[in-house]
Amino acid sequence: MLAGPARALFMDEISTGLDSSTTFQIVKFIKHMVRVMDGTVLVSLLQPAPETYNLFDDIILLSEGQVVYHGPREHVLEFFESAGFKCPERKGIADFLQEVTSKKDQEQYWVNRSQPYRYISVREFAQYFKSFHVGLQLAGELKIPYDKSKTHPAALVTEKYGIPTKELLKAVLARGWLLMKRNSFVYIFKTVQITILSLIVMTVFFRTEMHHRSIADGSKYFGALFFSLIIIMFNGFAELSMTVSNLPVFYKQRDSLFFPPWVYGIQYWILRIPLSLLDTTIWMVLTYYVIGFAPSASRFFRLYLALFMVHQMALSLFRFIGAIGRSMVVANTIGTFSLLVVFVLGGSVISKAVGSSQNIIAEDDAEQKEKTSNAEQRSEIAESSRASTTNAISGADAAGGNGAAKRGMVLPFQPLSLAFNHVNYYVDMPAEMKSQGAEESRLQLLCDVSSAFRPGVLTALVGVSGAGKSTLMDVLAGRKTGGYIEGDIRISGYPKKQETFARISGYCEQNDIHSPNLTMFADEVMQLVELDVLKDALVGLPGVDGLSTEQRKRLTIAVELVANPSIIFMDEPTSGLDARAAAIVMRTVRNTVNTGRTVVCTIHQPSIDIFESFDELLLLKRGGQVIYAGELGRHSYRLIEYFQAIPGIPKIPDGYNPATWMLEISTPQVETHLNIDFAEVYAHSSLYQRNQELIKELSIPAPGSKDLSFPTKYSQSFTTQCMANFWKQYWSYWRNPQYNAIRFFMTTIIGLIFGTIFWNKGKKTSSEQDLTNLLGAIYAAVLFLGASNSITVQPVVGIERTVFYREKAAGMYSPLSYAFAQVSIEIIYNFVQTIIYVLLIYSMIGFTWHADKFFYFFYFLFMCFNYFTMYGMMVVAATPSHHISGIVSSFLLSFWNLFSGFVIPRPLIPVWWRWYYWGDPVAWTIYGVITSQLGDKENNVSIPGSTSLTVKEYLRKNQGYKHDFLGYVVLAHLGFVLIFFFIFGYSIKFLNFQKR
Repeated sequence: MLAGPARALFMDEISTGLDSSTTFQIVKFIKHMVRVMDGTVLVSLLQPAPETYNLFDDIILLSEGQVVYHGPREHVLEFFESAGFKCPERKGIADFLQEVTSKKDQEQYWVNRSQPYRYISVREFAQYFKSFHVGLQLAGELKIPYDKSKTHPAALVTEKYGIPTKELLKAVLARGWLLMKRNSFVYIFKTVQITILSLIVMTVFFRTEMHHRSIADGSKYFGALFFSLIIIMFNGFAELSMTVSNLPVFYKQRDSLFFPPWVYGIQYWILRIPLSLLDTTIWMVLTYYVIGFAPSASRFFRLYLALFMVHQMALSLFRFIGAIGRSMVVANTIGTFSLLVVFVLGGSVISKAVGSSQNIIAEDDAEQKEKTSNAEQRSEIAESSRASTTNAISGADAAGGNGAAKRGMVLPFQPLSLAFNHVNYYVDMPAEMKSQGAEESRLQLLCDVSSAFRPGVLTALVGVSGAGKSTLMDVLAGRKTGGYIEGDIRISGYPKKQETFARISGYCEQNDIHSPNLTMFADEVMQLVELDVLKDALVGLPGVDGLSTEQRKRLTIAVELVANPSIIFMDEPTSGLDARAAAIVMRTVRNTVNTGRTVVCTIHQPSIDIFESFDELLLLKRGGQVIYAGELGRHSYRLIEYFQAIPGIPKIPDGYNPATWMLEISTPQVETHLNIDFAEVYAHSSLYQRNQELIKELSIPAPGSKDLSFPTKYSQSFTTQCMANFWKQYWSYWRNPQYNAIRFFMTTIIGLIFGTIFWNKGKKTSSEQDLTNLLGAIYAAVLFLGASNSITVQPVVGIERTVFYREKAAGMYSPLSYAFAQVSIEIIYNFVQTIIYVLLIYSMIGFTWHADKFFYFFYFLFMCFNYFTMYGMMVVAATPSHHISGIVSSFLLSFWNLFSGFVIPRPLIPVWWRWYYWGDPVAWTIYGVITSQLGDKENNVSIPGSTSLTVKEYLRKNQGYKHDFLGYVVLAHLGFVLIFFFIFGYSIKFLNFQKR
């Protein structure tokens, strides 16, 4: 934001996640910038330290939507003192200002003892400010008309953007190219995908197997052409998810007038042209001549141009859908629906005049074949042709908590200590550092860290950004997923075992991760963190809807407290909170410690009050080395005494925040200036020796004590876990209309579309064309909605997987119970979806109303939706990101489409690929539906140029469908569902793509 020409800057909570020293340096720079560049800056801060607060010129105090004070910083205390309230010594003024207007905290600051205290409301403060001299002066200034002669030159801009359009386009193109390089895996994977598919297609439609003798032979050529079109188009589907993920950054930059939206759009088009050329070239070079299309160069390049334009159209279409959908669930749904319209109405699934791209491709190649086939035969081929349509669309609830027993903080627990000695942590040396000359194979992030955390003692883990605070906490809590850990960690004298440690520990992560569609219910712990007023509130997504940042933070703590742990880790519990909310959280933490639990918190920019509410301090410097471990003492006197005893360290100024002071005097610059190493000073101090004695004492088990052991890995039985997880998923899905309401709406719309397009096709079986149309109807009915389920479920599972990782690490439940619950709730919704869909298309297509035929149809569609949905869930669980899962799923769905028996019937599939037909679930569904509905019909079918056959004989001869094979088809569907479920469960249990 500072790089642009803006001179009026509005900054919202810029200190979140930063230590107090870094925040001070940033605000100090902003102040210098304002002075030098004559700018205007408005900054909102949550917990500014006194030294940061003193950098500001004016203060605006807002409360309940009203301005309580707006004026010079020097007069704000005078204003409140005149109203009878005074800021105590060693109290940050910013903290005082946030609490003095609070009904709960106001009384402690009342100093006019001559009069009884009376709560002064925000409205009264606002009215009183208007009569205060600062308020009167402000009102007087606002009454005077602005002198336009004093207008700042920067306000007289005549251009909407800071630089010329040409420069903007170059800058946006450069950024887009950089992002493509950094996200190169996606594009490389897509190119590899289309290469593999082209190799497979050229072997399926190998020219030695491609003849020109019959209508069926012509259908194979048409199938190859249309499948080429599908693959090229669906290669652009990944553009949808990438567009949606980039929208938040685009909106911010668009609203800040970084560039016009058309520049952002045109850079996508320009940068994707080389990708379209590459993908189209690979497909054409590998497939065109091997399949045996027309050998002339003009035909080759006309097809090349058609496929290139289709690829460009697909990329633009999916970007457009991502932009209007704005969320993955909505965008995926609209995307699959648009594909339905494009392909079903393209004239290939149901025989009508072929449209647009299909017309260009099929007619062009058919012309070249004229030498070897007469016009009548070509007409029959075009009339009988068919191809694929879509390959690869290639807590608990509030009501449930009412009866909960209020026992959260009174359950018995075992006080436990945590001692760790000489802990080191390494990661593999990053490639960037190796390229810069680093010779070591490992990078050390924690260096010989030793300390102890005891029951009833609240410990602060502090250090500058990058010192290793969160790293140390992850190592101690067993949350690291990679790297190399050395050292001794003991729980009450016994070596730490992660299996049992997870049962007695809690971890409040810095990022408040919760299922967005659950609500909170009021219980004892809720009241402890002052969330009882938010009973029934929806959690929501961070920064989108639901709870605010500070409410989510308190919810995170409450979730861990209800598990009744003995040891609690809290990673920056006050980050993102204002002073009052931070005070509420710290009161909760202190109450928890007073019960005899062991609590350690990392903390970034504590106020004096918050910092001195801790009992002990573990201070790290950059590089993961300890420079202080011990008691704080009253007013932090032990900490101050330790550092001031080091030669050259200046005394702390009166009223200064000890947390800020210790960070300022322990910087690398100070070490260089004084020629000392604070880690070495600590290692040779008497404090270090006392800590080693304490660690040694706590590393020996107490007489009569026993090591931690539990009869079962989890606190509840597997059945109870499944029930709890299912209850959670039930409410999550019920409160997710964006997913489920749209699912049912699209099911209805697609059912009506298919029903009207294929109206009464089930009653017409007198000709080969009738059967072809009916096969297309069943193919489309099976594939479109099933593939839509597979795609739309992925973002839902992806969001819940993030929550699952946290709950799995906490040892809440078995991963298999989670998998069982999520699959079960999807099956229920799929059942309702099947009822809607089957009732629509079965009656409108005009299938025979026999009970066995209807229930066969229902069963195959129901199992089809289930295996498609579980396939989507499986892919998400087995891949690291939504981008990758989308590409992988479309890649494998392409195989399902190709070998489904519609693009090329099973008898015409080359023998070396026929085995895959039996591994294709879509092929089994089409087999089951066709056979159950038509496999027993004995009426004759007229075939152009051939003798007539019965429907039963035609299906057996041309499609390979046998009615007596129906029982095996039923079992195969059950098998596919179970296979995908087990792979999903296995992936959820054993794969973890978090990098910690």
